[in-house]
Amino acid sequence: MQVVFLNTFERAGGEDAAAGEAKLSICEQDGVWSVIWTVEGEEAARSQQVWYEGGSWEEMLIAFRHGVSVQMGDGYSPLIDGMLDERRSVEGSGSLYSMIQCYGEQNSDPDLFAALRDWRRAKAVAVKKSAYLIATNRMLWMISAFVPQQPEELLQIPGWGESKQTAYGEEVLAITGAFRRETQFPLDWVAEALDSKTYTKWVYKQKENRFKSQMDRQTEKRELLRAIADGQSIDELQERVDLPRRDLMERIEKLETEGYDLEPLIERELAQMPEFEQQLVWDALQALGDQYLKPVLRQVYGEDADQGKGKSLDMLYDRLRLIRLRYRRSKGSRENVS
Repeated sequence: MQVVFLNTFERAGGEDAAAGEAKLSICEQDGVWSVIWTVEGEEAARSQQVWYEGGSWEEMLIAFRHGVSVQMGDGYSPLIDGMLDERRSVEGSGSLYSMIQCYGEQNSDPDLFAALRDWRRAKAVAVKKSAYLIATNRMLWMISAFVPQQPEELLQIPGWGESKQTAYGEEVLAITGAFRRETQFPLDWVAEALDSKTYTKWVYKQKENRFKSQMDRQTEKRELLRAIADGQSIDELQERVDLPRRDLMERIEKLETEGYDLEPLIERELAQMPEFEQQLVWDALQALGDQYLKPVLRQVYGEDADQGKGKSLDMLYDRLRLIRLRYRRSKGSRENVS
């Protein structure tokens, strides 16, 4: 086995952690990658964890970064620095934005947060949007921690821009106005008020969560490709990977852009769709473009098609997406030839 990367980590002792040293290595043998974390010490206390073992460089790198984030959040410092650009993100001059986020999560007012969450739920129903598009939990935590009372104060909350201010600002300020606040605006005082160890641990937790999400996406992708190779239908794929229909179709489209051969799946799904109907969709894509499917749907199936009348709307959109994959592949081939 060939060691292609080796780094040493040290952790100073403290109230919550014992001092220690560990080694992180990336090894390769016959195309199989391994990421190994070894905690040094007395022979009896020596322990080893395999973070990844497999043939994918991409998955190996994500597992490596996820593991590093976990250990650095736990107090380990690497001898060779910069694996996650952590110095720039933790100590850099541009970190006030994330410090405000961290302080907001650590110091949110539970009563104000609950009131804001109730407002968001009602607003999402009223405007027929997902709640997170109105405001994320993180945004509500910050608002409840800093309690803005004026429009210019609300605009200092990271992520709360002019569009949200116009749409929801008055309603949010009507809620926060009923609560007392202990802090002041502007929020540049947060950099001094926030405990550096708390902030550092929070930063690495965000990295850990991001890399964990990437790992989950890789696992999902592998499962999806295996199911497609097994000849499963889109209905069976949805049950196997447990995704909403729209999200599943977006994953399938991304696999196509990454170069995977999805033509067998497309053929299976379009087998019951008459050739003339497929041609109508193709012609509509040529005439209207392939960015939006609603105009294509209406041209082929009529103005009322998107109201759910007649054939299953999900099935129609699935077929449009699959034909669009073929159309884009064909268009890309023509562009490459020219």
